[in-house]
Amino acid sequence: ITFLFAIGALLIVFIPQPARTEEGRRGQGNILREAAYGFQYIVQRPSLLGLQLTFLVMNLTGTLAMTLLAPTILARTGNDELALASVQSAGAVGGVLGGLLLTAWGGPKRRVLGVVGGMALSGLSVGVIFGLSRNLVLWGACLFVEGIAVTIINGSNQAIWQSKVAPDVQGRVFATRRLIAQVTAPLAMLAAGPLADRLFEPALREGGAWVPVFGSVVGSGPGAGMALLIICVGIAQIVGAAVAWSVPAIRNAEDLLPDHEAHIAPPAGAELAAEPVPADG
Repeated sequence: ITFLFAIGALLIVFIPQPARTEEGRRGQGNILREAAYGFQYIVQRPSLLGLQLTFLVMNLTGTLAMTLLAPTILARTGNDELALASVQSAGAVGGVLGGLLLTAWGGPKRRVLGVVGGMALSGLSVGVIFGLSRNLVLWGACLFVEGIAVTIINGSNQAIWQSKVAPDVQGRVFATRRLIAQVTAPLAMLAAGPLADRLFEPALREGGAWVPVFGSVVGSGPGAGMALLIICVGIAQIVGAAVAWSVPAIRNAEDLLPDHEAHIAPPAGAELAAEPVPADG
């Protein structure tokens, strides 16, 4: 039903054809050339590449954590389905309210802060605090905050890319962007199970090797190992956000990258001015 609603909305909305840019003309060619063009476009712009690598780290760590949330809750509540459903519902409510908040507020004025700050908030909520907690209410609060954080992250990031990449090449560039960002998701899902079942969970069973070190933090028994792994993932995400903010090409991306309106090509047959060079290229 939701997909039909989304497609139906597109059918009744007028979508104007984007103005042709010089960048778009340079990227034209056969299907292989146009497929490779998205990678070339991103690599040539350090700020976009930095943002993309930030999302790669965010998706890797975030997917690891989210894959483990449900089994951790079930393991620590004696397979209480109602507890799991309640926590997941809190996350869904956070996502809806995050969308309404972003619509009314418009997001942070400095959008890079929305991306990097949201990444740190996500690592803190569904990483560190969730892993340390054994309380249903606190788990629900963590996923509620995560729902809001993810909305702000995605909205801020999308606004940057849509304002900095010319509309007539956005299809090619955004397809590459999604590929780079999301290729880590299946890898994280594949890694989550073996890490939990073969390393973290056995080490934190009653009498496990890690209990003397981490038992006071996450306890021991079913779910303790996964909780510790989630904490580690959250810390990695916070560190990743700090590293991203420390890189000038990422922190100042909105200033370094010119808006795409500045790169509209002149009509066919008109004399071309000197080719513009991206500020961060």
